[in-house]
Amino acid sequence: MITKFNHVAIVVPDLNAAKNKYKEVLGANVSEISNYIEHGVSVVFVELENTKIELMHPYGENSPISKFLENNKNGSIHHICIEVKDIKKAVEKLKLNGVRILGDETPKKGAHNKPVVFLHPKDFYGTLIELEQE
Repeated sequence: MITKFNHVAIVVPDLNAAKNKYKEVLGANVSEISNYIEHGVSVVFVELENTKIELMHPYGENSPISKFLENNKNGSIHHICIEVKDIKKAVEKLKLNGVRILGDETPKKGAHNKPVVFLHPKDFYGTLIELEQE
């Protein structure tokens, strides 16, 4: 079902500072900041040869990661993203196996403009997993 690792997402207290650190200190290829009001996040992608790092910061008043940042003031890994060929089939198989899909279980457009769902972290050893359709 899963095909490849897409990215790891890190919530950061200052997106500009994090962007500059990855760019200036590590010499990484870093995207511009994108704001996703529908998801309540601002993001920067650090492009690597074999994967990406998503740096995230709350955007707007109802950001789902605001509480996470309150509890992790210096920032922390938030989730990992893994690709699947067919997200609808993946959701059905996961539900049959007792895996909880967060939200209303309907795939939503993610930061890469592809359908995504999030799996309950308690079903995967404390790790929030985002599934993204290839």
